[in-house]
Amino acid sequence: MRAWAVTSPGPIDERPLEFIDKPTPTPAADELLVRVLACGVCRTDLHVSEGDLPVHREHVTPGHEVVGEVVDRGADVRDIEIGARVGVAWLRRTDGTCVYCRRGDENLCPASHYTGWDADGGYAEYTTVPAAFAYPLPDDLDTVAAAPLLCAGIIGYRALKRASRPDDSALGFVIPERLGLYGFGGSAHLCAQVAIALGARVHVLTRGEQARELALSLGAASAGDAYDEPPEPLDAAITFAPVGELVPVALRALDRGGVLSIAGIHLSDIPALNYERELFYEKEIRSVTANTRADGREFLALAAQHGVQPTTHTYPLSAAQDALIHLKAGRFDGAAVLVPG
Repeated sequence: MRAWAVTSPGPIDERPLEFIDKPTPTPAADELLVRVLACGVCRTDLHVSEGDLPVHREHVTPGHEVVGEVVDRGADVRDIEIGARVGVAWLRRTDGTCVYCRRGDENLCPASHYTGWDADGGYAEYTTVPAAFAYPLPDDLDTVAAAPLLCAGIIGYRALKRASRPDDSALGFVIPERLGLYGFGGSAHLCAQVAIALGARVHVLTRGEQARELALSLGAASAGDAYDEPPEPLDAAITFAPVGELVPVALRALDRGGVLSIAGIHLSDIPALNYERELFYEKEIRSVTANTRADGREFLALAAQHGVQPTTHTYPLSAAQDALIHLKAGRFDGAAVLVPG
């Protein structure tokens, strides 16, 4: 099969990936073999390609927002049929026995493995996934539109939960009334739709006029530059841009008792914080680490309920490296999706 491999991690403009022939994988006893129908292009793929994340697998094939058709299954798989359409996401496997898994925090499992980092992912014609970590997808969900939901959507939802106050409602949290989103790429534009549907007043702060226009078209109350002050104090904020310098900016925008949620797996260094200006009045900083399968199921249900619609730009699989270059340069709004070709 044809697949991309990170042969020498480095700046994406130096083209560290190669489009090569790899053997079609054989599913383990508990795994599915999936023919890739679409694969979203995530900023984490960029971090893997550029070496921001340490190498976990030599010559790994990136990609963890996969929509695919099951074409084979291991001997132990019983509940997913050949021909079914499934989603393959970032979280690939956990041990299921550690203290974190037992208490429902499988995203913190020290033995967790990840698609496109520990195992080959979806920048390929075929990939595998443990059946227990695959998401069955409804027939009426568009294949290309479904791809960004599987990481950008799920992790944005996790970040929104981390920015919210827990309660005993069916949702499990109270949505912030005044929410700021710093950066407005693939994840943020999906998070914004959910937050607005649930009643938040969303202020977007991001570079790029195209992204700001998209934010306003989706119902954001305002859209300004990443370093602007929002038009009102914020109850909560989420930083999606992997820029540590935005952390004090976002903290200063919070009202008393506000919460800052930091999405993403990589962040440049955070400057020294001034306690009085940025942390006093019981402000909080919360990190976000991957997601649980429950997060994924909850988000996909909310996305269907509220008609969350990704803005997508398709690239043929053979142009995956170009898509990553364009992602880093901010040349498109929404999300890029690879399709066969």
